[in-house]
Amino acid sequence: MKAWFAYLIVAIVWGSTYFAIALGITSFQTFGMVASRYLAGGAVALLLSRISGEAWPLKRDLPHLMLQGFLLLTLSNALVTWAEGTVSSGVTAVLCSTTPLFYAVMGKERLGFRAWLGLFLGLSGVAVLILSRSGAQKLHVSGVVAILAAVFLWAFGTLHGRHHVKGHGLLGQVGVQMLTGGFLALCLVPFTGGFLHAPLTWKAGLAVGYLAVFGSLVAYSAFIYLSKTWPPTKMSTYVYINPVVAVVLGCVFIGEPFNPAMALGMVVILAGVALLQTAKQANPAEAEACPCGTE
Repeated sequence: MKAWFAYLIVAIVWGSTYFAIALGITSFQTFGMVASRYLAGGAVALLLSRISGEAWPLKRDLPHLMLQGFLLLTLSNALVTWAEGTVSSGVTAVLCSTTPLFYAVMGKERLGFRAWLGLFLGLSGVAVLILSRSGAQKLHVSGVVAILAAVFLWAFGTLHGRHHVKGHGLLGQVGVQMLTGGFLALCLVPFTGGFLHAPLTWKAGLAVGYLAVFGSLVAYSAFIYLSKTWPPTKMSTYVYINPVVAVVLGCVFIGEPFNPAMALGMVVILAGVALLQTAKQANPAEAEACPCGTE
């Protein structure tokens, strides 16, 4: 039950972060925003870890946690944030929805026909949902390459942590990852134009605050928990739900139009997720085999 709760948090909260990032970059430089949200989120995570009496992360786990922080939070997140300057948030959502395919290939999961069908249905549904929305979609080659590189790094870092991080203390581990990612981004701030490229607006400030608390502390903690509990491909189906949430929020709160093609896309997405969630899983010993060729 805890795993399903974590899954819903990641699916719903991260579905709202595409819009928050788009608001944040109206004032913040890429690494300025990454540093701000993860330094704040990491500090709070460690504080909550101490208050709750969690055990400290194992010393042997620290290099792996720091590597995860660098790959997932500094590089991957910064690449997506930068890319949203040249690629619309809708196209970004579609490209990020290739994550389960990366997990399936890189994790060497033995998926049956049902699971592969679910993967492609989910991705197809996201494409129909997003690309059927009204309005032009920005698309630049450099932005597309950056997002796909970000997806690869995210999958690699997640699989690395799944195999190598053995200790307990979720908030402490998340705190180490976020502080590492935030500190490395902070080191790059002076060389990438500082924290801001335009006057700070209240919308951009609230967006980064939302990203720090909900997108980072809450949802990222849920993601790390889920990545250790469910098989990678099953876990990653949240990326198919994220665009559904984003579209629903847009329709409800800012009056974006809704059409039959978008409804069809949602139905296809849910069918794909259902197939993946009910597909027979690989043998546990096989699923835990080293996914990244590091052993």
